[in-house]
Parts: sequence; C-alpha cells; structure tokens
Amino acid sequence: IRCWSNIPFITMPLSRAHGKSFAHRSELKHAKRIVVKLGSAVVTRGDECGLALGRLASIVEQVSMLQNQGREMMIVTSGAVAFGKQRLRHEILLSQSVRQALHSGQSQLKDMAIPVLEARACAAAGQSGLMALYEAMFTQYSICAAQILVTNLDFHDEQKRRNLNGTLHELLRMNIVPIINTNDAVVPPPEPNSDLQGVNVISVKDNDSLAARLAVEMKTDLLIVLSDVEGLFDSPPGSDDAKLIDIFYPGDQQSVTFGTKSRVGMGGMEAKVKAALWALQGGTSVVIANGTHPKISGHVITDIVEGKKVGTFFSEVKPAGPTVEQQGEMARAGGRTLAALQPEQRAEIIYRLADLLTDQREEILLANKKDLEEAENKGRLALPLLKRLSLSTSKLNSLAIGLRQIAASSQDSVGRVIRRTRIAKDLDLEQVTVPIGVLLVIFESRPDCLPQVCKEGRVHCWEFFDDKRKSISVAHSNQILHHLTQEALSIHGVKDAVQLVNTREEVEDLCRLDKLIDLIIPRGSSQLVRNIQKAAKGIPVMGHSEGICHVYVDTDASVEKVTRIIRDSKCEYPAACNALETLLIHRDLLRTPLFDQIIDMLRVEQVKIHAGPKFASYLTFSPSEVKSLRTEYGDLECCIEVVDSVHEAVEHIHKYGSSHTDVIITENEKTAEFFLQHVDSACVFWNASTRFSDGYRFGLGAEVGISTSRIHARGPVGIEGLLTTKWLLRGDNHVVSDFSEHGSMKYLHESLPLPQRNTN
Repeated sequence: IRCWSNIPFITMPLSRAHGKSFAHRSELKHAKRIVVKLGSAVVTRGDECGLALGRLASIVEQVSMLQNQGREMMIVTSGAVAFGKQRLRHEILLSQSVRQALHSGQSQLKDMAIPVLEARACAAAGQSGLMALYEAMFTQYSICAAQILVTNLDFHDEQKRRNLNGTLHELLRMNIVPIINTNDAVVPPPEPNSDLQGVNVISVKDNDSLAARLAVEMKTDLLIVLSDVEGLFDSPPGSDDAKLIDIFYPGDQQSVTFGTKSRVGMGGMEAKVKAALWALQGGTSVVIANGTHPKISGHVITDIVEGKKVGTFFSEVKPAGPTVEQQGEMARAGGRTLAALQPEQRAEIIYRLADLLTDQREEILLANKKDLEEAENKGRLALPLLKRLSLSTSKLNSLAIGLRQIAASSQDSVGRVIRRTRIAKDLDLEQVTVPIGVLLVIFESRPDCLPQVCKEGRVHCWEFFDDKRKSISVAHSNQILHHLTQEALSIHGVKDAVQLVNTREEVEDLCRLDKLIDLIIPRGSSQLVRNIQKAAKGIPVMGHSEGICHVYVDTDASVEKVTRIIRDSKCEYPAACNALETLLIHRDLLRTPLFDQIIDMLRVEQVKIHAGPKFASYLTFSPSEVKSLRTEYGDLECCIEVVDSVHEAVEHIHKYGSSHTDVIITENEKTAEFFLQHVDSACVFWNASTRFSDGYRFGLGAEVGISTSRIHARGPVGIEGLLTTKWLLRGDNHVVSDFSEHGSMKYLHESLPLPQRNTN
C-alpha cells in the first residue's frame, strides 16, 4: 500500500520490460501503463452540441477501477470544441433574443439564425468546463485528475518534450490521472500529408496521433482507442460484406477499404490505423473498439484489459494456424459438402473411422497414457475423474461398434422424406431431413466424446476444448482422435468439416460467432453448461444445467429389485449426469428390513449419505443434514429424504429436480403409471436404473448430449436430435395468382405415400 495526500491505493505487480508489444489478447491483463483515447464521437452527443454525460461517467468509472488496481491510467480526450459550442450557442441565443426583443418584439425570435462558430473559439470556451466535469466525476472515486494541453511544437522542442515527460511521470507517481488534449484554441490547421513520416516522427494533427505519440513517449503498455464503430472492418462498416477484423497485422492495410471519417472529429479510421501501427512499432499494444454502444460501453475498457475479444487488436505476431473465424468458415464449407454426399459415401467415412479406432488402438492408448500421467503429476485425481479421463480397449471397441451401427443406418438420416403433399396438379411438396448445421461441442476432459460426436457424420462440424478448471488436459488424446477423424473424412475430401480448438479463449470467441455456429452442445458439469449458456451470443445451447436424478422407493417395491437398481444408479458411474443423487423413500418403509438393506448396501459401497430435513427428524443420530435438496454430487454421495406418498414424491421431484431422469421402484402398476404420467422429466422409468438414460442404451447409435429443454430435442440426443428439415417444392410454371378466386387452379393438399425406407 502506498499513500499520497492521505489517499491509500494498491500497487499491483504489473511491471514488465517495455520495448515489445503484447503478442496476444490474453497478455493485456499484464498492462501496467494504459492510455485511453476518447474520440469526439464517444464524448459528444448525437447533435454535436454537448457531451454524452452518461457515457462519459461510465468511462470514468472504468478508468477509476483500473487506476485503483494499481495501474497507471492516462486519458487523451476530445470534447472541448463540442462543450464550447454548446456554451457559445447558448450565449449567442441569449444575446440575440435580448437585442431582438428590444428592437422588434417576440415575433421574430423564431427567425434567428445562429452563426457558424469557429472551432478554436469553441475550444477556448469549452476547455475549462470539460476539465471541471472530469474533476467532478473522478472525485467520486477519490481520484485526482490533472489537465495537460499540448501542441505539435511541444513534441518537436526537446526541452518541452522533457518537461512534458517529467510532468506526466510525476503525476503518475502521485496516483493522478493526466487528462491530455490538443490545445485546439491555438493549434494551427493540420498540414496535408504530414501525418506519419516514419517510425521516429509522427505529426500531432489530431487526438489519434497525439495518443500514439504520447503512448510511445511514455512507454505505455496499452493504447485503447475508442470510437463509434466496433473496430476495424475489411470494408466500410454497414456495407453488405463488411467483417470485423479481430486481429490486425502490419502489412494488412492493402486488404482494407477505408470509408469516410466519423460525424465529428478531425480523424477517420484510416488515421486511427496509421497512428495505431506507429504506436505498435514503438512497443505499445493497441486496441480500437466501440465506446458508444449502450450494451458494451459500460465495460468496454475493462473487458479489453481482461483480454476479452473486443474490437480490433493490433499485433506483430501472426498465429501459426487459422483463426477461429477461419475455422468456422472452413467447417461451414466442409459441412455443406459433407451433407451433399451420397448416403453410401457418408457410410464409407464412418466405417473408415471405426476401422481406424481399431487399427490405431495402441497409438490412441499411448497418447491417453501421456494425458493420465501429466494429470497425476499435477495432483491426486478422484476416481470418477480418472475414469472419465481414461480410454481403454473396451471403450474403443464400444465406440467402433457404435460407429458401424450408425454407418449401417445412414440411409435413413439425411435426406429422408418425412412428408409428401400434392399441393395441386403437377405441384408436389416434400419435407426432408437435413443437418442442423455447424455444431460447437464443448466437453470436459473426456476424450471419448470426440469420436462419439463424430459418429454423427452428417452434421457439419464439431469444435472441442478441454476444461482447465483443475488443470486437467487430454490434449494428446484429442489430437490423435482428431487426426484420425480428419483422415476418415479426407477419403471424400471433407476433412475440414471437423475442427479442434483447445483453449477457453477460443471457445469464448466461438460462442460469439452466431453467423457461423448453429448449435452449441456442452458436455460436462452443470457449471460448464451454465458458463456456456451465459457466453453464447444469439446461439441456441442444447444441454442440461444439472443432473439431479431421483429414485423413489414405493411401499410396494420388490426387495430383490430395490438394492440392485439403487446400487447401479448410484455406484456404477457416480460422476455421470444420469447417476442417482436423491433417494426418496416412502415413510412406511422406515425401520423395516428393506430400509436396513438399502442403508447397508450404501455403506458397503462407501456412499456418503446426507439426510433430508424430514428424514433427519425421524433419527436420533442422523447423518449430516443436506445443505440443499438441489445438489448434484457427482461422486459417491447421495441425499435420502422421506415422502408420505407417490403424490408427494412427484411434488418433490418437480420442486427440487432438474427434469433429467427420475425412477419409481414398485410392483403396483397403477402407482407406477401415475408416476410415469405425472413426472415432467425428460426420462421417467419404472423399475429400471437411472443409468439407462443414454443414447447408446436407447439404441440411438450414439449420444451427443442429454437435453432437459422442451424445444427441439429432449432426453438423450442422437442422430434425430441433430437433424432439422427443409421443404422441397417441385412445380411446372405455377404461380399463386392461378389459385385466386377467379383463377384456373384449385388446391388439392393430398397426402402422398412416403418412399420405402431401407430396412437392411
């Protein structure tokens, strides 16, 4: 903790050697000294006569937050001209109204014309008010601000440069935020073609060049340039094919078409890019972003510093592989080609992948062994997690069998006609199945998910990453499985339909690509699903947030069935989302031999028991009382609760369950049917383990996830859940006007027989 003027603030260990800019966005969180440049369009209102106070207050709040973290913040601001114009317009209107009222009465006030105001006069009138506003805002966060006005001459005169540099360093040392602006009251008009003359010279003709010059002079780590556009586009924003450039590299200027400058200010995007590249060459990282959008302006600066994908990041280091946008485009193109293949060709790809899993078994298991060794070196792993990470010969054989099942049924997936209607004579309509599109499948440390999903070879693409919550990675396993999948796809030239990504940052970027990704399927913990649902921007997410599965033991339950079903539901694979988490027992079964058998079996299996509130009330010495009845343990733990009837069991499930899988154990058919019909979950079973809630066990061939939503797909999702439909209409010179009241044709709407399905 350091103090200045009795104001404490925290200094973070953020210092780094200056001289080279950051190579990746993720490194921006290490930025110590930051310049924020506020363009005229950011600071001013839409009418250009006054300041956007709400927007400015939000920016001050973000700068203050970063300053109080121990960073050294500087602001290069516009707005003096606009603020002065507002004041001068008011003074002129007031002056004119008084004179005209004395001369000719109120009737001519509406005809008053406001003269064109000279910019330097507006700047002179607005500087003091702008600074007073900044001071008032920063005072709310116990931060002092200081104003510095500069001109181009201040950088060309060596003595003035040293003075300016010393002043800024002293202000930063005292935890004061310098607010810098060109002295527009005296600055001469910019000379043409004097903007950038090389790495060592930059002419301060506007606040873009001022910010770049200042950033390099002060050896800042990061320059944030806020404007009224999202960043740099490959063509003028608003044009049909304009795409936001995520990362801009020196030398890419030829691929960009610059449009006109913003509605206010002296510079345009071309000036910003030139200034940014100059600063980048000087060792300062640069991000150009939108500071006016109401949905993001409240956190745009902090998001940039946190490394989030906002605006255009300028970097001197080009990535070795394609960007996620390029991967998405490759997946889209490859997927469309894949969907157009004949069923026999798709089956050939899937058979080939099955053969590769068998033929390359040793290489796959060796790669998986490396992942397990690396994971164990980082700490002892829980048995459920170790089981999830592991591949085995039996797992690979099961995957290969599932692949061959899918290949054998591939005739009945894509292109299957599910409805035929004769609209009118020679006008026939068909509804056929097609792939949903590009899928983003995200899984946690489960290498077997990759070929499981790739069984659905009719879908365009899957992207994957490993969950790094516990620093557990299956990168070696993923790489070889991805390589084998692409090898199988390459026999028909569609290997790009499957792409692999491995980092959180890449996944976050993909979740924003709503023009390229059609559906997201998270495979993992409830926290992963919630995080992905939050990160997805306009892309539907198919999944379940939690797997809180119940087993209700009725009074008419069979003694032989109860312990078998409960043991299998809880102990066979406790980390699975379809494992038992809450055991509901009818009150009449307490203190009976059946109840004792259940408890003894759970103890033998080393299942930790948590007592629900009602169950605890029946016991003198009870297990630890459950903290929440909505708990997914994912381990050898479960909750036991008591209910008075099947009706109360259903109510409990609806109140505390997650609509995943719920089971009743009873020999009473009437009670069982009541349970089956009234429990509103994706899967409801009678006298069967919760673990049957699985696509492979349902005979779907493969499972890409389990959905508890009510739209599109519910329960275990296999091939059918990854398909949608399109309509094909075949006519012969048909027009709607022929079917009008006086037209020559009539609608028939006759159902036609469907083509015979291949049952071999």
